[in-house]
Amino acid sequence: MKFRHIYLFFALIGVLVLAACGNGESENNGEAEENAEAEGSAEADAAASEDGETYEFRLGHIAPDDHIWNEGANKLAEELEERSGGRMTMEIYPGGQLGNDADMMQQIQSGSLDFGLITNAHLTSESDAFSAWFAPFLFDSYEEALEASNTELAAEILATLDGQGVKAMDYMFSGHRTMMFTEKVESPEDISGLTLRVTPSPALEDWYRMLGASPESIPLPDVYQSAQTGVIDGMEMDLDAAVTSNFNEVTGYGAMTNHMVWPSVMVMNENLYEGMSEEDQAIVEESMAAASEYGTMERASLEEEYIETLTDRGMELYNMEDGAFDSYIEEFDAQYRELDPLIDEFIGEFR
Repeated sequence: MKFRHIYLFFALIGVLVLAACGNGESENNGEAEENAEAEGSAEADAAASEDGETYEFRLGHIAPDDHIWNEGANKLAEELEERSGGRMTMEIYPGGQLGNDADMMQQIQSGSLDFGLITNAHLTSESDAFSAWFAPFLFDSYEEALEASNTELAAEILATLDGQGVKAMDYMFSGHRTMMFTEKVESPEDISGLTLRVTPSPALEDWYRMLGASPESIPLPDVYQSAQTGVIDGMEMDLDAAVTSNFNEVTGYGAMTNHMVWPSVMVMNENLYEGMSEEDQAIVEESMAAASEYGTMERASLEEEYIETLTDRGMELYNMEDGAFDSYIEEFDAQYRELDPLIDEFIGEFR
């Protein structure tokens, strides 16, 4: 009998031990499952935060690949890729590979091209308001122009293209405009009667007509020969193009008037922009702002180098008398302030 009691006692102990082990394993398994679920959820959340639309953008512009605008375009591509964690990449087509400004605007509107650096000169034919940037002698430095481009007024000018299939978003500046001649011209009055190559734009052409010149819209590749053969007496040009296209060889004199700034405008397909998440829209906007500042200030740093290069090549660079253009500035302002309220406000703000 005693043995039976002892046997039952140990059997009961065994059952309790097995039960305890079973409960422990069950609890451990439950905890492991809960931990696995929690880790899986965290990984899913992390993946969800990193997951987003992938974009392979295409951008075109008319400037050659050694131009500051192309450097700015490459900076934009770098910023987009870095800020998006690699989700946004960009292929760049410089040198008018996709056509001229008008061609690329049509491609952006249709959606066959995503981005473009479109010259402000072309956009003056799309919207009068962009002529505000060509008010002569409005800015003394690249820094002033860049600061003006970040104002609400500058944004309102960009917004005049809204609803046309494009989203104009930011500016990038190239060299300020100078006047280059085959014979030395020392005053505005001496410009009267000359034939000058001028980039096609109503505002630019009107400015030179006010000076008494005959503006000619000659494609850039044909400008060298036109000056060489006497078809034109000079050109309205920046130092960038004078260096890269060797215009010093056919126009030996350069008046360093710096009379107008020279922006391009960063334009994007409107539907593409509006279809993006707010986060991705912010990435595009911030990348453009970074590229704008980089390109503009990089160009400013090259000014002395370009002057030295042209001087070393034998070109005579000189200044005209202060105030020589005052009466012509007044004439331009009076005419263009009547053209558009934004131009009136812009000139009033920055003159």
